[in-house]
Amino acid sequence: MSTSAMPESGLPAPQEPPSVRPRMSPRSILLWATVALLGAVAWGVLALARGEKISAVWLVVAALGSYAIAYRFYSRFIARRVLKPDDRRATPAERLEDGVDFQPTDRRVLLGHHFAAIAGAGPLVGPVLAAQMGYLPGTLWIVAGVIFAGAVQDMVVLFLSMRRNGTSLGQMARDEIGRAGGAAALIAVFAIMIILLGVLALVVVNALAHSPWGTFSVAMTIPIALFMGFWMHRIRPGRVVETSFIGVALLLLAIAGGSWIQNSSLAGTFTLSPTTLVFCLIGYGFVASVLPVWMLLAPRDYLSTFMKIGTIALLAVGVVVAAPVLQADAVTKFASSGAGPVFAGSLFPFLFITIACGALSGFHALVASGTTPKLIAKESQVRLIGYGAMLMESFVAIMALIAAATLEPGLYYAMNAPAGLLGATAESASHAVAGLGFTITPDQLTQAAKAVEEQTLIARSGGAPTLAVGMSEIFSGVFGGTAMKAFWYHFAIMFEALFILTTVDAGTRVGRFMLQDMLGNVWKPVGRVNWKPGIWLCSALVVAAWGYFLYTGATDPLGGINQLFPLFGIANQLLAAIALTVCTTILIKSGRLRFAWVTGIPLAWVVVVTFTAGWQKIFSDDPKVGFFTQRTRYADAIDAGQVLPPAKTVDDMHTVVTNSTVDGVLISLFLLLVAVVIVNATVVCVRAIRSSSPLPTTEAPYIESRIDVPEQVAEPLAGARS
Repeated sequence: MSTSAMPESGLPAPQEPPSVRPRMSPRSILLWATVALLGAVAWGVLALARGEKISAVWLVVAALGSYAIAYRFYSRFIARRVLKPDDRRATPAERLEDGVDFQPTDRRVLLGHHFAAIAGAGPLVGPVLAAQMGYLPGTLWIVAGVIFAGAVQDMVVLFLSMRRNGTSLGQMARDEIGRAGGAAALIAVFAIMIILLGVLALVVVNALAHSPWGTFSVAMTIPIALFMGFWMHRIRPGRVVETSFIGVALLLLAIAGGSWIQNSSLAGTFTLSPTTLVFCLIGYGFVASVLPVWMLLAPRDYLSTFMKIGTIALLAVGVVVAAPVLQADAVTKFASSGAGPVFAGSLFPFLFITIACGALSGFHALVASGTTPKLIAKESQVRLIGYGAMLMESFVAIMALIAAATLEPGLYYAMNAPAGLLGATAESASHAVAGLGFTITPDQLTQAAKAVEEQTLIARSGGAPTLAVGMSEIFSGVFGGTAMKAFWYHFAIMFEALFILTTVDAGTRVGRFMLQDMLGNVWKPVGRVNWKPGIWLCSALVVAAWGYFLYTGATDPLGGINQLFPLFGIANQLLAAIALTVCTTILIKSGRLRFAWVTGIPLAWVVVVTFTAGWQKIFSDDPKVGFFTQRTRYADAIDAGQVLPPAKTVDDMHTVVTNSTVDGVLISLFLLLVAVVIVNATVVCVRAIRSSSPLPTTEAPYIESRIDVPEQVAEPLAGARS
């Protein structure tokens, strides 16, 4: 028996390299040298700019050049030398196919599903908020972070989960690290996931509330996806291209129809309150979690990807054609002072917490160990789907940063500074922005709101409205002129809602997998993914958990998920720390110590960042940063009979005290749980290094694949030509 046929460790046994490796052709060398040169020139322009305004085109060129080099060389190195996927080996999608969760899926559809599932609010909102510190720090983190951390995490977690029958991240931690670290990981991962889903769902509710255009267009993606699912699997099996053309045509009709609905007598039917939208989301999340994945989830995410990628590509074209100038400074004064009006805290560590999904996101590890590993037809597709989809999301983050950085700084801060600072009028906002060192007149604020048909843009914090205004500026500069600004603004709002909703439905299904794995440790039948009562029960529990926080947050500005919102960034990056810990442990356990740096270096970085941020959130003397200091400040104000913003009443003051206490306790608990995971993993790694043979892992046994798929996008692992 060959060593590649029956590996005993957590990764496949090394395969003998071919005796002669084909060299890159002169044409290929010229191509990649040109890409590298263009990227280097763009980075040089960004680095050497001192005080002068530069074109946003340089950011696009620098990012795309870096992504191309990273995918061609670094991801290929990881695939060939570290993971070594084997297309002769049957994947869980083939071995465990059940027509519900396990289903060999066309790589194009799966790439669309995975990208749509991981690309939520983070790559859109985080970079917009981080523009407070300038465009350069955010750009550097987004590009370098995704190449060496985010895409690596997604790709490796996806591969390791696939080799373990699609096991969830928390269960992998329990199986590979040990009971103590595994139990801590299960608790932390599930609790953090509920918070993340609640926050993402709240963003969708806020975006669609009282918006008939957005609500109609997003709602129509559901029947369109159902049609596509049945068309590809029942009516015209395997006709992906044909289905794609039909789906995209219907999607464009839905978008155009939304614009018509908004100005028709049917507008009232699709004008929903936040509370109504909450119940619609809860119901949709449950249905999407229990239906067969081919029927709704995968085709809807695939369909959404066309709009996501199409809009971002159109935005990139707009940037290249219009060549807007970056109005923001490369590095602002708020980067060092930590006293920014958008969010408090210095560049390190809070930039790396604010920008998550575009560079490194723990939530992605849940998807990479949730739905996607159960759908991969061949192992070589891991590189395209895991690494490639994350590069696509990173480019989304770059475009969001450009949209924010091309706005006039005065407008940017008038939209993102807190209402307590800006006041309620254009005059008070203009005066407050002047106090920050920027200029915008009341007339300019009024005209900016009028141009996008909004009553006001003052204190429209959260990032989404700012991104919509930035996109409308770029689009209108190329398509339609000033008269089209309002159209593009509302289009962008609807686009953001669709972007984020696909993460909520996929995340709910991932949560169901995770809960089934957890409860399966107690009662085996619940852990079976094909046991219907277990599917329904766990799906109901997951949507009930995030639905409760969502409903409370939609009805109380200081309650529910609003209470937990300050934990979003750190909690997400703590998930990444757990995921990278699991990856590094498995690499070492399986005899790959010399390659452990691939995940070990980003692990060390994210641990330093998150624990530093967590420490400051717990112990900082600044009430804008430290939870317990904030609690003390508001408690003292209550004793003095004062009411401090954002509270408006004494009851609100008590709520803020409670929220600060809960947030401080939860972040302390999360840090403790992650520390337990890391310490337990360190013990396992030391034992593995000292052992004379690789430690046993829970990798599924080798079974030869019996299915053929068309030519892979990811090139063969041995002897591939450039």
